[in-house]
Amino acid sequence: MDQLIQEQFLIRDYQRVDFDGLIKLWTATGIYGPERKDNRESIDKCNIFGGKMLVMEDTKIRNIMGSSWMTVDGRRLYLHHFCILPEYQGQGLGKALGYASLEYIKATGYQTKIEVHKENIRAKNLYEKLGFFSYTDYDIYMMRDV
Repeated sequence: MDQLIQEQFLIRDYQRVDFDGLIKLWTATGIYGPERKDNRESIDKCNIFGGKMLVMEDTKIRNIMGSSWMTVDGRRLYLHHFCILPEYQGQGLGKALGYASLEYIKATGYQTKIEVHKENIRAKNLYEKLGFFSYTDYDIYMMRDV
């Protein structure tokens, strides 16, 4: 991580007191929805089962401005809720958070999947720079309310 980024921004493990800051972050980036069951208990449960939540904090103003949530199903690791506040984007912070996430991912030895909206070109470019590739012959189906 670049020296300037290291001085102002800290990538660290999630703590329960970070949750309200995460909700603000996820709302500002458009990835939050109560129907997704994004709550403290879900994060705690995922971490118990081998997942990890990283947060990026602006240490000057004590504000959560990035997140990377990695969950494990016993076979694969899923990277989601990966985001940087819009006003911080384009400064290399997503790349720094991505590399920190990849350190954990590499240590687990799991294959890793990430979902990205097809119109989010900026994120797709970042993920490709980090080494992810797109499966163009798959569609994703989901059911939230069973």
